[in-house]
Order: sequence, then C-alpha cells, then structure tokens
Amino acid sequence: MMNTPPRRAPLPRLTAGQALAWCLLLSSITAQPAGATEDAGATASTWRYGAYLDASYPLNFNFPENHQWRSKSTTYRTNELTPNMAMTYARKDASEDSRWGLQLGVQAGYDTQRLEIPPDPGRQKPYDGADVLRHLAQTEVSYLFPVGTGLRLRAGLFNSYIGRESFYAKDNPNYTRTYLADGSPYFLLGVVADAALSERVSLALAIITGYDYLNNINSAPSYGGQVKWAFAPDFSLTQNVYLGPDQADTSLQFWRFFSDTYVEWTTSRVRMTLAFDIGTEEAAERPTHPQTLWMGSALHTWVHLAGPWSVAVRPEVYWDRDGRITGSEQLLVAVTNTVEYRWTYRDTTTLARLEYRFDRSTGPQGGFFTKGEVAPGVIGLTPNQNLLLFSLNWFYDS
Repeated sequence: MMNTPPRRAPLPRLTAGQALAWCLLLSSITAQPAGATEDAGATASTWRYGAYLDASYPLNFNFPENHQWRSKSTTYRTNELTPNMAMTYARKDASEDSRWGLQLGVQAGYDTQRLEIPPDPGRQKPYDGADVLRHLAQTEVSYLFPVGTGLRLRAGLFNSYIGRESFYAKDNPNYTRTYLADGSPYFLLGVVADAALSERVSLALAIITGYDYLNNINSAPSYGGQVKWAFAPDFSLTQNVYLGPDQADTSLQFWRFFSDTYVEWTTSRVRMTLAFDIGTEEAAERPTHPQTLWMGSALHTWVHLAGPWSVAVRPEVYWDRDGRITGSEQLLVAVTNTVEYRWTYRDTTTLARLEYRFDRSTGPQGGFFTKGEVAPGVIGLTPNQNLLLFSLNWFYDS
C-alpha cells in the first residue's frame, strides 16, 4: 500500500441543503416585497414571473430496447413522448433602484433526473435528499453594490457560468445539447461576484461546492472564474476556468482542472460560436492514479431566415479518452440540423422545432444502444445513431 503524505484539513463547506436554506432565510430578511422602494425617489421593485414547458418525440432509428440515448444526460429518452422539462419561477433582478435581487424556481421532467449523480466509491456520493434538490431551479439572492459600473454578488443555486449552452432547450439554437454541455455543469451552488471592468471586459469569480452540485463526496470548496472580452465589433471571447477537488481524496494532486473557451460572432441575422473544452484530473480511486483527460469542440451556427423561421447547424466532436465523463472510453462525433418556427403571443412564446441528428461513437467502449440483446439483460451497441426529433417549447415571462 502506498503511503500518502498527511493532508491539511479541508476548508468547511455548507451542504447543498444548508446553503439553500441560508440563502432563502437571507432573502426573506433583506429582499424587498414587490412595489417597495428604497427611498422616495427610487423606482419601484419589479417582480417577474415565468413558466416553461418542453416536450418532444425523438425517433431513434436504432430502436433501442431501453429507449435510451447512451452517453447523454439531457434528452436521453427516445422513441416515446418525452416531457423533458416543466419549470416555473419568480424573479426580481437587482438594480440601482432596488439593489437586492431574488429568484426562486422549481422544475421537473426527464432532464432533471440525471442531475442526481449515481454513487461511485471515491468519486461520487449524492446528497441525502438529492432527488428532491434536483427539482430546485435557479434559487438565489443577489446584491448590486454601488462600486464602479456595478459589482453584483450572487449566492445560492445559479445557472453555471461555464459553457455557452443552457440547461433549458428554449435558450439554445438547437433543441438537443452537445456532449460538451452535458459534460460540464449546468448549475453551480455557492457564491459568485461579477463586474464590468470596462466597456469591453467583464470578470466573474466564484467559490462553489464542486463540479456537480449534488455531489457530497467531500467538504472542500472549489473555485472558478470567467473573463469576457469584446475584442471587436460583433466579436467576443469568453474564457471560463474551474479548479477544485471532486474526489474523496482532496489532495492538490487530485484536483480537477477544466477550461471552457468560446469565440462568438453575433449580428441581427447570424450568430456563430466556436467552443473548445478540455479537462483533466488524476483518478485517486484507481491504484495507479492515471491522469485522465477529456476534450471537445463544437461550432454553433444560427441563421434567421425570415419572419418566424430560422435554422441552426452544429457539428461537434468529444473525446473521453479515459471514460471519466461519459463512463466510456470513446470518441463521439455528431452533426445536428434544426429548423425552428417561433410564434409569440403577448407574454408567451412557442417554439416548434424539427431536428435531424447523426451521432457516431467509436473507441474501446464506444457505441449506442440498439434493438435486441446480445446476452440476457445486455443491450447491443452499434457505432452510429440517427435521430429525428419533433419538439415543442412553450414559455411565459411576465
């Protein structure tokens, strides 16, 4: 047995439930009710309310026995009507007129199921009550300090600063998300501060509970940051980083490092984003502690055709060399094509999408589920997968 050097005691960290409870308590004490003002000359606080419904029918031409899309955590059910998301929220944004902000949200659906991680000795241990906590959507309290152009502090469960894609399909040009997005955090639990340093540069720094916010494998904090630079008209560069312990052994040599970089070009009719992710960590639970590695890239292209019609095309590649993220040593390649019709009525919007997607998985453990079993209880695998998806997204925002 290898002798390991003594470790310093990890820094204290609130559990997921404790952190959310404190945020809600703080917000109940400090946040102003709707219509309240800070002084006689201030503008009234504005509360907004919203709801979101997401359903689809993904036709998987492999017709897998278990109806599942292997290596995916969102939109992973196929060949059946899938209610992937139902969400509602109330929100008051922090502003110069009313500096306290608050958001509360709840959600349900297939897409929330894999937010709760499975147990994995040495790597993953879900919180007690994780099956309940996964139903909390963005739930945070914020404050806007009168410093420079505005320093905002947010605490609680917030949408991850990492990655260009949202957990909610309505916010993305394509309906299905990339393997990059599914392999990085959609939500983070902790505290984040962000500010604009100039008209072109903004910065965010975070102290968070970990890469997977429902993972209770240790009590040490993790750290992250973002720099966004609008380096030319219509062009911006965003660099996100994450650093922290995500295993039972919190020694520095086992910390995870993750980088997420994307360049974006945006006009009124065209939006293009080139993304590149890379992550690594030593596997503490394996006897030889191998250095694991995963990386990927995607090119998102969205074009507004005319009126309510738009199209989106997205090629992507994802290499999970050691099976650290997807659970399989594989190289994933995919191309996604989407046609969208957008209809707006008062405060509601409906997105009707038709999407065709081709995926290929190769490598020692690659493949997608297919029809038939190769042994009792063992579903066969095939390298290719073709999907045709029909989806409806409806959302209301007052």
